[in-house]
Amino acid sequence: MEKGKSAPRAVEISLKKLDLNSQSPRLIHSPNFGFEKKKPPSLVSLCLGVVGWHLEDIIEDLSEIAVNFPADIKIALAAIARRRKLLSDDVIISLADSSWEILDLSGSDVTDFGLTEVAKMCNSLRAVDISQCKKITANGVSELVQHCHSLETLRCGGCPSSESTARRCLGILKPKLNDVEGDSWEELETMEIGNGAQSLRWLVWPKIDEDSIDMMSAECPRIIVNPKPSLFGFKGTEVPKDAFPDVALDDLFVKDIDPKTWSIARPTHKTITHSLPSANELSIAEKFRLAFVERDTRLAPKRAKNARQHQRRLEREWVMTSTQAKALALASRATKSLHGRI
Repeated sequence: MEKGKSAPRAVEISLKKLDLNSQSPRLIHSPNFGFEKKKPPSLVSLCLGVVGWHLEDIIEDLSEIAVNFPADIKIALAAIARRRKLLSDDVIISLADSSWEILDLSGSDVTDFGLTEVAKMCNSLRAVDISQCKKITANGVSELVQHCHSLETLRCGGCPSSESTARRCLGILKPKLNDVEGDSWEELETMEIGNGAQSLRWLVWPKIDEDSIDMMSAECPRIIVNPKPSLFGFKGTEVPKDAFPDVALDDLFVKDIDPKTWSIARPTHKTITHSLPSANELSIAEKFRLAFVERDTRLAPKRAKNARQHQRRLEREWVMTSTQAKALALASRATKSLHGRI
């Protein structure tokens, strides 16, 4: 009986420890009530959400503001800018940090110039996503592989322009040999590889054509195109999460930030259209002049009344303060008194 009870218990414990989806945030299991609630966001995440919400207001001064930011704050701001469609050459160059190992430019307006400048500063990059980047060409990818010798994963394609760029980059990505007497690609050392992507191992191109796949397999089998998830890896090598296109490269840096920071559309300012005045319509200056004349005419009686009141007030003050005025007033009263007696 004890053995019968222990077996189901062991299965229950094993299921509790099983992580069915390693890509999504893991919930903490509670022995009494199933799953516990997710922890509240940190103060840094809340501040990043506020800054990200008003990011367009500080873009012009971002190079001065972000100069003292830590690397993780910079990459989080870059991820927010990408999601808000604000990522451009100026933004990514202002935020780039030499310690970055991943670079996600997917769907952005970054050009070859921005990619080249970032590649020069961040030469330790191991994973880069340029998918759906309409302004990045083969020239930018050439500069990327030239400066980043640790690049292992490259994501591309996703739109017609990026698909065309990916096809033109195949010749750039294929390593060229200095020593052609080697038996296989796997036995080559880094020094024996001349130009090309020396360390590139994983190429993520979801809509790659059959001809390109055959060429890569025949001429450069060390670069694996669109690797599939596997418990045993690929030829004994574990496939990194960066090589799976279903998760963005920069998701890790914004996982605690409220998605409303980039998901809610901003209110747009209404543009005021100025129509040309018609022939019978008065100009603005004439309208102001007529309004002033009307107001002046309406207030004229009130101004005259105020002027009379002010004059009487001055006369009273003169009589109360002047000795001569008092003497004249007393003489006038005396004269009226004498005339009344007569």
